Amino acid sequence: MNNPSELRSIEQLHQKTYLANGELIAWTGKTDNVYSTISSTPEYKPTLLGSIPHMDEAAAMNVLDVACKAYGKGQGSWPTMKVSDRVACMDKFVAKMSTKREEVVELLMWEIGKSLGDSQKEFDRTVEYINDTIEDYKQLDRNSAKFSKRDGVNAHIRRGPLGVVLCLGPYNYPLNETFALLIPALIMGNTVIFKPAKHGVLLISPLLEAFRDSFPKGAVNIIYGRGREVAAPIMASGRIDVLALIGNSKSAIALQDQHPHKNRLRLVLGLEAKNPAIILPDADLDLTIEECLSGTLSFNGQRCTALKIVYVHEAVREEFSKRFAKRVDELKFGNPWETGVKLTPLPEADKPQYIQELIDDAQEKGAKILNEKGGNTTDNFIFPAVMFPVTQEMRIYKEEQFGPVIPVKEFTDIQELLNEIADSNYGQQVSLFGSDIKELAPLIDTLVNLVCRVNLNSACQRGPDVFPFTGRKDSAVGTLSVHDALRSFSIRTFVASKDNAYNNEILKKLLETKTSNFVSTDYIL
Repeated sequence: MNNPSELRSIEQLHQKTYLANGELIAWTGKTDNVYSTISSTPEYKPTLLGSIPHMDEAAAMNVLDVACKAYGKGQGSWPTMKVSDRVACMDKFVAKMSTKREEVVELLMWEIGKSLGDSQKEFDRTVEYINDTIEDYKQLDRNSAKFSKRDGVNAHIRRGPLGVVLCLGPYNYPLNETFALLIPALIMGNTVIFKPAKHGVLLISPLLEAFRDSFPKGAVNIIYGRGREVAAPIMASGRIDVLALIGNSKSAIALQDQHPHKNRLRLVLGLEAKNPAIILPDADLDLTIEECLSGTLSFNGQRCTALKIVYVHEAVREEFSKRFAKRVDELKFGNPWETGVKLTPLPEADKPQYIQELIDDAQEKGAKILNEKGGNTTDNFIFPAVMFPVTQEMRIYKEEQFGPVIPVKEFTDIQELLNEIADSNYGQQVSLFGSDIKELAPLIDTLVNLVCRVNLNSACQRGPDVFPFTGRKDSAVGTLSVHDALRSFSIRTFVASKDNAYNNEILKKLLETKTSNFVSTDYIL
């Protein structure tokens, strides 16, 4: 990887094509400039990184036609292809993708302000996710390479694709979380239309040729533009079978509302969360403070899995707050490539103002900033503010802040706290800090019914990717993990025949001649 001094400037990248029908098609219409909030000049000025096509409804509908034609209502070459052939396509893609690590990592840093280490980790984790998906898909096929017999009926059961998928990823993990949707959707035989997020869009450019060269025409298509101008009309056509989105519920609902046949529309959604930390009186504060530090402020708190509210028992609240605030102030702010940097520029130009509005609202209603640097603002950043006491009337209590501000709320009665969490609109994860198993056991038994992952003395997180990633209520629809995502983007389908000599002879010939891609007991090694 380039050394840090080489990362302080970046060449502009003007993306002049989009991917459709296996071709990089030149775009000659309107374009949108892509800026970084990171300045490359001594006097602050956003950096122009390049530009992307501003595609319109007509272009988007042409791409939709391509994806629908490639799926062919289930009759296309991609959905009917042998599993081993789809695996070969994905193997080819990940090999080509791996050669683009340096370009993608550099763009991750400049586009969304992610640190060098975290950008490298995101790329490597994505490659690992694809390889794990390939292996899990092989195992899925091995498990299906058989016949089941019940009540005089033979059944050959496999999983088949759902249709045409519209895939929309988030800006905070524009590679990893986007590909956690795109890759399983694609390998299961669906055709995909993918629109990158507003921030983290250019980093897809180095991968366009790999997509083009690895998959059949129309299997994967990549478009650019504003959601309301390209995604909304695609949904309104009624020709999308699956909406795969990681973002917020407002966007998901708006797109669902466009679809004229909601009963046909499958949803795979990763949405917002307000993950709480619960700190019990006997918690190890050294460990708890470090976990809460990473949980609240990794990537400036711009993660759906971030700890977005910290509940502390009154017995340890004062000590925790004092020590935690001091540790927050010790975090280093700087550009992504700087050594030891923990806080980096915010990619959204209006985010510092929004965070300041939350701070102002909390202060007006009685909260104070506990750390000395809290709320200090620059052109592209606002230093994390630890806010206490937080009450239910404050915006910071209700809204998913998705940025560097940390509400702290004291509790005395654990049942009242559990009722708060139960009444929340969100139900993704919780971090539970304590050591007395007599206290922890009943809490765990309740919390697993309120959220989908209880992290014991650990910060909330998505990985490892082999574990289920989902949520209750407004936080998710469907489950994303290497194992579960393959099932989220497919449906069980099978061939059945009465167990008699006539049918069994036909099945035997199908297996011997290998004329069917579906009816097969071939074992993929």
